[in-house]
Parts: sequence; C-alpha cells; structure tokens
Amino acid sequence: MRFGPVPVAQALGAILAHRETAGEVVLAKGHVLTAPDLTALAAAGLTQVTVAQLDPSDVGEDTAAGALAAALVGAAPGLRLGLAATGRVNVIADTPGLAALDAQALHALNRINPMITVATVPDLHRMDTGGLVATIKIIAYAVPQADLDAACAAGQSAIALHRPVIDSVALIETRAGRVMGDKGERSLVIRLNRLGVAFAGRTIVDHDSKAIAAALQVCDAPLICILTGSATSDLHDTAPQGLRQAGGAVHHFGMPVDPGNLLFIGALGDRPVIGLPGCARSPALNGADWVLERLLCGVAVTPDDIAAMGVGGLLKEIPSRPRPRRAAD
Repeated sequence: MRFGPVPVAQALGAILAHRETAGEVVLAKGHVLTAPDLTALAAAGLTQVTVAQLDPSDVGEDTAAGALAAALVGAAPGLRLGLAATGRVNVIADTPGLAALDAQALHALNRINPMITVATVPDLHRMDTGGLVATIKIIAYAVPQADLDAACAAGQSAIALHRPVIDSVALIETRAGRVMGDKGERSLVIRLNRLGVAFAGRTIVDHDSKAIAAALQVCDAPLICILTGSATSDLHDTAPQGLRQAGGAVHHFGMPVDPGNLLFIGALGDRPVIGLPGCARSPALNGADWVLERLLCGVAVTPDDIAAMGVGGLLKEIPSRPRPRRAAD
C-alpha cells in the first residue's frame, strides 16, 4: 500500500485519508474517490489530496478483517461475527459462557504485522449474551495478502466459548448457633442466573459433619455447593469431613484469591462439590465465582489452576467483611 499526497487528477480509485470539503460536497475519511469527486475537489481549488492506494497484493481493511475473524472463530458454537466496518469486526457471544482463548496463538498473530490486531477479554472471562468477546481491527486501509494469510493460519480457531454443561446446582447450608438468613441462597441464584443455570434448592442442616454427609447422600444435583454457618478453617474441618463421610473426596482447600481464601473443592462420585467461603453470601466478585463458573462450563479446576489465580486475585474488598484485610495497618 502506498500512502501520501498525490495530485487530485491522479487520485481516482484511491482511499481518502482525511475528510475533505468540496463546495457542498463532504467526502469522509475512507471514501473511495470517484471521477465526480475529483471534479468537485478540483473545482474547490484543491490541487492534491492525501490518500491510500492499494497494490495488487493488498487486501482492503474490511475484507481482511472479515477473513481473519472467520478464521479465528471457525465453527465455534455460541459466537457470531458482527458486520465489517472501518476495518473492524466484532466477535459477540450469542449465549452465556466463558471466553475460551488460545493466548499463545493470539500473541503470535499480533506479532505478524502491527496493522493486524486482535483484542480480547481475558481468557475464561464470563460472557453475557451479546457480550463482546473480541474485536478484530485492521489499522491500515489494507494489508498484504501474505501477512493476512499468515495471521489467519496462526489464529485458526483461537477464539471459542465454553458454554454451561451443568444445568442445576443445589445448596447445602449449615446453621451454627445463630439466626440464618437467605443471603447465601440469593447470591448463589444471582450467580447461576448469569449463566442460565437452574437452582435446585437449598437444604439447611446442623453444623455437623454427619448432617452434611446425610444431606449430600440424598442430593441428586449435578453440582453441589456447601455454605457453612462457621467458616471452614482446615482441610479436616466440618464440611470437608462431611464430604468424606458421604463417600466423596476433597481435592483442595484454600486459594490465593481475596476475598475467597476459605474455599475447598472436591467431588461426590463424578459430581463436583464446592465448599463456598463466607464471602459468597455477597454477590460481589470473589474467588468462588471463578471456580463455580469454570465447573459449570465443564472446565476442570485443579490445585495448579487455583494456585495460578493468585496473580490478579486481589479483588475488591466486600464492605460487609467482618475483618477487613487492612484492619491491622
């Protein structure tokens, strides 16, 4: 692509780089100049204009953006492409889910040509229906075909969407010597509604491992959350022990996300179980959100995954927290 000022008489078919006014005619940036346009510009006294002129090996911005967007998404369900305009195409979620991004592929793509860019939300970011997952932007008016081909190859199927695979969640909540409210239930329902997952009901039991085990054994929900009236403070505390007594297993306790430290995960057979931290009674973002969302969408959560959440895991303080983290400062 050639860019710069040219005589008006030589600008036929070129792309106008800056808005120009020719009498009553206003020509917008990006307009492809026609013979009547050149006549109007000359009549207005202009002798040259700044334009972009494509070479035979160039691909126009809209065509390039559309081709790259199609390569990035491929046949991934749950995503759609917006219309190409001014070198931009948006990737939009058609259903709730989590962004599934091949970061290494996208890094490689963005290194090919600085005029070819892809910007996305973070990997595993929760998406609402209609949410913007990514935007593909061709910065220049055109890019070389060879660079576009390389970008399409590097980014092939790098953008997808993890959609929910679990359709309902149950809550087991324990009472521990105080009047219980329904804040935990209400906050969980809010979280489930975001992903279109049903709430299977709440069971209240005494804060006792045997009572928790009994409730677990009769629960048939595909994912179970446990919210205790007294915080879980050890791998062998009441709720983890209840899961073991029900025949389940505890895979991990604790996470480097604040709020959300006192979370545990495990399984009862092939059904995931989450021991929610007390902060889950608030609808504000906490570490349990990241674990719950992934499990709902069929994304495995291992101890290594939880350990990796520490960078970026210092979240906004919840106002109702009994002991704020800066209380000792």
